[in-house]
Amino acid sequence: MEIEICANSYQSALNAENAGANRIELCSELAIGGVTPSYGLLKQVLSKLSIPVYVLIRPRSGDFCYSDDDFEIIKQDINLCKKLQCDGIVSGVLHQDMTIDIQRTKELVALADTLPFTFHRAFDSVPNPLQAVQQLDEIGVERILTSGQQSNAIDGLPLLRELQENFSGIIIPASGINPENMKQFIDGTFKEIHFSASTQEKRITTNFLPLNSAKHFDETHQTYTDQTIIKQMISLIHE
Repeated sequence: MEIEICANSYQSALNAENAGANRIELCSELAIGGVTPSYGLLKQVLSKLSIPVYVLIRPRSGDFCYSDDDFEIIKQDINLCKKLQCDGIVSGVLHQDMTIDIQRTKELVALADTLPFTFHRAFDSVPNPLQAVQQLDEIGVERILTSGQQSNAIDGLPLLRELQENFSGIIIPASGINPENMKQFIDGTFKEIHFSASTQEKRITTNFLPLNSAKHFDETHQTYTDQTIIKQMISLIHE
């Protein structure tokens, strides 16, 4: 069984390689489910690591239903990853009803070209996972990252096994996998497994003002800059 580590920084990526991982999925901001890593992080990781680096292409937090502008950003990021010689792409698009946007996802698979394409955990929101897995099979998706539509992969094991039976590619169990439950996935069904092996270290002991805002963590909402508020503020300056 191969190990893919979800790495959210250069140090995480380096730790994954040094510990013997087979591959990393590079992203930023695990707290919001991951978004596309920066150019600088990509360059640093690709120049230093020898194991394969797959890259999460997700232009913002929140849902996976993208505007035309969002979609253009995704395509530009995939082209950048190809130029930088990344080893694989992790992405995908949904419709508002949570079904897979097959046309757009197919376009991304084609754009990735020879790079293996993984459909990310947007899959865990689709209403008909068995139909969805067949659709992704047909358009050339090689891997699907999923918890079996549960908050953790242990609870999703029955569906994960069923999905693998109906997919010619690789179903990668993800979410909540740790040393205590990992053996439950080593039964011959799965070829790969995905986890972050995250731990935390307190690094600041002096007074520190947190910048976290709870209102940004509701994934059913999208935060954006409001033109009306900007205009109101500018008008106040000129009063």
